[in-house]
Formats: sequence, C-alpha cells, structure tokens
Amino acid sequence: MSMLLGAFRLALSAIARNTTRAVLTVLGILIGITAVVVVSALAESTSSAVATTIDSFAANAIYVWPQPVQASGARAKFAGRLTESDMRAVVREAVSVGAGAPFLATQGQVVYGDKNVQTTLIGVLLPYYTIRRYSIARGENWTENDELLKTKVCVVGATVATKLFGTEDPVGRTIRIGRSPYRVLGVLASRGSSAFGDDQDDRIMMPAGSYRARVVHMPPGRADQLMFSAHSAETVDRAKEQIANILRQRHHIEDGARDDFEMRTQADMRQTTDAIMSMLSLFGIAVAGISLLVGGVGVMNIMLVSVAERTREIGIRMSIGARERDILVQFLVEAIVLTLIGGVLGIVVGSAGALGIGRALDLAMAPSARAIGVAVATSAFIGTVFGFLPAWRAAKLDPIAALRVE
Repeated sequence: MSMLLGAFRLALSAIARNTTRAVLTVLGILIGITAVVVVSALAESTSSAVATTIDSFAANAIYVWPQPVQASGARAKFAGRLTESDMRAVVREAVSVGAGAPFLATQGQVVYGDKNVQTTLIGVLLPYYTIRRYSIARGENWTENDELLKTKVCVVGATVATKLFGTEDPVGRTIRIGRSPYRVLGVLASRGSSAFGDDQDDRIMMPAGSYRARVVHMPPGRADQLMFSAHSAETVDRAKEQIANILRQRHHIEDGARDDFEMRTQADMRQTTDAIMSMLSLFGIAVAGISLLVGGVGVMNIMLVSVAERTREIGIRMSIGARERDILVQFLVEAIVLTLIGGVLGIVVGSAGALGIGRALDLAMAPSARAIGVAVATSAFIGTVFGFLPAWRAAKLDPIAALRVE
C-alpha cells in the first residue's frame, strides 16, 4: 500500500511539472468519455420516452393480422380472413379480453369546397377509441345506431381539420369522400407523431360498415386487422393465448398447422423499439470508443516521451535501491492517474452536456450511474493497457546506462 501511495505522489508531482503536456494527454480521454456519457444518457432517455409514448397510445392492446398460409403445396394464399364475427366471439368467450374492434384503413382523397387533400381513411367501431385511447376534442362521436345504419358520418384528426378548414370550425360541415358526402361530427384530440414517426392526426375515422359500403367495397364484416385490449397489463399474455385458441377453433386450424393470423402486443412493440435503440446506442458508443482508442495511444506516446526524458531520474532511483517493480508501478500509476483525470473531467462535461441537450430536446436526460461507472472503469483500463509498455520499458532500463544519460 505504501508503495502505491508513494507512486501516486510521484505521479501527481510529475503531472504538476508538465501541466501543458498533461492537458494535451487527457484531452482525447476527456472527449471519448464525454461522448460515452452523452450517448448513453440520450439512448436511455429516448428509449424511455418511446416506451411511454407507445403505452400512452394504447391500453394493453393486442393486434391481430391475417397471415398467408400454404395451400396444397402451391403458392401462398390467404386461407382465412379476420371478421367482426371473430372479434365478437373473442370478446364474448375470452375472459381476459376487455374490448375488441375491427380496423380498416386506406389512403383517399377528401374534398371540402375548393380544397382537396389526401389522408388516411379509417373504419372502426366505438371500442376502438377505448383500446387506442382516442378522445374527441370538439363536437361528438357517432353512436351505435350510426354503426348499424352505416351512416355517412365521421370524425377528423387535427391535421386534416387544419388542411381542409383552416380556422373554420369543422363540426357540422359536410365533406366529400369519394362520391359520398360525409358529415363531420367532431375533431379528435391531437396525438402528434407515433413512435414510428407517422402523423396520428392526419386521419379521418368513420363507422366500419360505412367504410365498407362506400370507401373500399368489401364483404360485410371483413377486417384488415382486429384489435383487443386485455383487462390489465398482467393479463395480456393470458388474453393473447385465449384469442389464439378461439381463432384457431373458428378457422378450423388443426394442431401443428400454421396459423392464418399473426398477433403482437404492446410489449412486443416495446421490445422491438428497445432493440433498435440499443443498437443505435451501441453504434454511438463504438464511435466514441474510437476517440478513447486515439486518447489511449496519445497517453502511451506521451508516457514514452516522459520515460525518455526521465531516464537519468530512473537510473538514480535504481542506484539507491528501487526495484524494477517499483519503477513499473510508478509509471503505470502515472498513466492511470492521467486517464482517470480525463475520465472524471469527461464525466463532468458529459453530464453537463446531457442535461443541456435534455433541456433543448425536452427530454428527461440525465447521466446514469451505469454510464458513469463504465466511464471510470474504461479510463482506468485504458491507463493500464496503454501505460504498461512505457512502464515496462522504464523498468527494464540498465541503471548504469541510465545514469550516463545527460
């Protein structure tokens, strides 16, 4: 322990004698550690924000799509389709499912006066609003009676309302979708962009029956997708299993045969986005690692220069009894102290940068304890690895030859 304390004191005095060189030495480490701290904080805050956004836009949702299957070894085709009858059977029989709704969507032209815009046209039933947590900001929604009668009514998103009506109140106005006039009952509460970047306010929603009858002609009850919500987050997996069993029974799928539908939950979507964010974070840290590598090479070069300049000092220490191990530890500790100084400064600068970026982007960014721990460990590791060669070279100097150096 006394040897390490002595080496530490010698390292500090050597750094103090050459402050300019020390500053240049730690600069590369400082930049690399700063980048690691900022990238880690940004990745964690963004991942958390995306997960929160996904959860806020749906209530324990489970999504079901039709899936192509092989028919008699020939080309793939859709052997089965999803229908509102499937949806009603699931809601009736699956005890863990709270609500269900069909979903149909296409792109279409909408006309009001002299304005003509393209937007997403969506056909749903009222439970969809509960599942996807949509609400009406102005006006009102349609009724179950409108769904039964396939009434030509709709609600519009905030983006569509602005494009078509400007500052005019859309409620009660009549727009034309295809060849049919639709009365606007209300305006959806603004939701902004989804986790995948699409504008959730650029849409018009109407009863599913009205959609099938006038927007995209298809058989009654047909759905592009079915959406369900479990009673709670704890029952999502159980609800998913119950939905799958009911659909297999209704579609006459034998044991071991491939399902003609695919299912995903909110948790699946979060896992996908978390994986993407983790890959981006690793890429950013890898780029920052290049700065650390360059900084480590800089530390090694400066330490080699320091050994050359202090050869006579090394010879004197050896002549009065210093062992090779003492010289090795002295220069190794000096290299580690240099990199730790760079690491600590990098943590300070990176933390300040993360907080500043968080305020600018309106994100709850803060350096994590894990990132700080990794930064400190990385600094010490770089000092050990890149400082070993100069320290070993100093320890192997011949004392007689070292004393002769002027």
